[in-house]
Amino acid sequence: MHYQIINGNITLGANEILRDINFEIKDKMKIAVVGRNGAGKTTLLRGVAGELDIFGENHDVPCVVKNGELKIGFLKQLAFSDDSITLEQEVKKAFSRFTEIRQRLDTLLLKMETENDAAAAQEYSELSDYFKNIGGDCFDKEYETVVSSFGFTKADEAKKLSEFSGGQRTKIAFARLLLSKPDILLLDEPTNHLDLAATEWLEEYLSAYPGAVLLVSHDRMFLDKVVTTVYEAAYGTLTKYNGNYSAFVRQKKDNFLKHKKEYEAQQREIARLNELVDRFRYKATKAAMAQSKLKEIGRMVPISPPEKFDLKAFYTDLTPTVQSAGTALTVKELKIGYDKVLSTVNLELKRGAKVGIIGSNGMGKSTFLKTLTGKIPALSGDYYFGAGVTMGYFDQQMASEKSFETVLENYQNAFPLLTATEARTKLGAFLFTKDEVFKTIDVLSGGERVRLALCKIFNLKPNFLLLDEPTNHMDIVGKEALENMLKEFSGTLICVSHDRYFLEQITDSLLVFEEDGVTYYPFGYADWRRQREKRQAEQQKTLLTETVKKEKKKYTTPLKERQLKEKRLSQIGKEIEKLENRLNQISRECEEFSSDYEKLSVLSAENEECEEKILALLEEQEALERELEK
Repeated sequence: MHYQIINGNITLGANEILRDINFEIKDKMKIAVVGRNGAGKTTLLRGVAGELDIFGENHDVPCVVKNGELKIGFLKQLAFSDDSITLEQEVKKAFSRFTEIRQRLDTLLLKMETENDAAAAQEYSELSDYFKNIGGDCFDKEYETVVSSFGFTKADEAKKLSEFSGGQRTKIAFARLLLSKPDILLLDEPTNHLDLAATEWLEEYLSAYPGAVLLVSHDRMFLDKVVTTVYEAAYGTLTKYNGNYSAFVRQKKDNFLKHKKEYEAQQREIARLNELVDRFRYKATKAAMAQSKLKEIGRMVPISPPEKFDLKAFYTDLTPTVQSAGTALTVKELKIGYDKVLSTVNLELKRGAKVGIIGSNGMGKSTFLKTLTGKIPALSGDYYFGAGVTMGYFDQQMASEKSFETVLENYQNAFPLLTATEARTKLGAFLFTKDEVFKTIDVLSGGERVRLALCKIFNLKPNFLLLDEPTNHMDIVGKEALENMLKEFSGTLICVSHDRYFLEQITDSLLVFEEDGVTYYPFGYADWRRQREKRQAEQQKTLLTETVKKEKKKYTTPLKERQLKEKRLSQIGKEIEKLENRLNQISRECEEFSSDYEKLSVLSAENEECEEKILALLEEQEALERELEK
């Protein structure tokens, strides 16, 4: 499999988004496209998917080269063609080829039973073999694995698509896409809406995926575990780096420093030569030397100045206006949920603690924050904040806020005592500069709405932050900016996030919501991960030990071991003889029931089973004979 773009360009309307694209996908490559929001990452995916034209300078010369007809699958959140069908029916569309064959087999079997049709029997036999060879016997199991890994239950499979939320619908489309197994899988932010368990499963699935994967993601740990090639979109061009995301960061920094060093060295040399020319150009005895230095400068291949890293990000001082009491939050037997209890939480936080919250979807992570902020009532139990706590709460739904207010109006309505100049200064720190403050809320991107919400929250200078998925719509530079602010934050923090790298950077403890309860880990994400891996290793070791204990020691002496092997050889001979007698009997019955196709089908299956058993016994017999010869 091979897909290549040679000196291609992509435009949107009159705007050139990417130019001089040189890009390649081969075989089982796992590729990431990284860059700032608006750099053209999704544009490239749409170009590869065929949604946007990719053209060269000469429009008559194709710049996209493909090896045959490639099946390309692109994950997008689109409306389903029929909302009245069930999850199972929608996802199993990926297996349309298998279901068509299975339906044909059922039709042939019915025909064999009712019409004694010899041609149907022949087609049934050939089609059954083909179905087995292409993996038809496994597709039901594969469907169950993928659907359950995305967090859907058996009950969910029977629900209509119209009953699911937007995030769930994206996961349904994702499951169908994975099971359709395209040659090139295009994924735009695939870990959005996935909990930790589903993300880790997806990492393993994509790493072993039999085709190529091209993805856009801001999840740095996910990129490190999945991809082996990175293309950076910046300043309208693509640059290729070999390795995962961490390798890309190192290479980019090294390349920048090398380029900067070479550029500065050339500039120093040009300055030195120009100085010589200026000193001696008007001296008759040195004029020839001055001219040679000018020619030397002219022969130099100019090194362009290195492009600066695009690190423009938001920032504000998060120092709280007041300090809270030493114990910032106490939670005792707090039962959270709506119509039923989702989880029970016990927790005590000292001032300055930074707690990350992880766990499966539906366990109550966001519900816990909503309960602490009083947006929904507790089902039972108690919680109370320490004296002097001032709260700042970010709800992930803020990224979906719609309004016809401008950014400036929205901010001034939240802080009416600020002058327009003061408000614009505050907004400028969060990258709303110049005319951007006059954009209406409804035209802002998800990332811009998050920045506006954080700008308002952080201006309050709270000493206790409750953040629910604050990085979902941020690019990597934005995440790093927020990480740096939260690292410096001296107040108390509780943050729900699926971004493991983010949690590893800013939290010092972890609250894990699981099926069997809510557990507090006092040493952060990295420690929880080590403990989990240790528990899994111990469970595996225990399971192995129990398996070994269950196996009785069969051989105590060489003589007894030989006797047991000889006894087994004798048994194998009898078993083979019995199976061969049955094969002869089946042959006779096939002649007797030659017109009964249902009976023939049953006999054919039994015949195949007997032959497989004989083959296995012969292999065991041969192995035992070799051991006895030794």
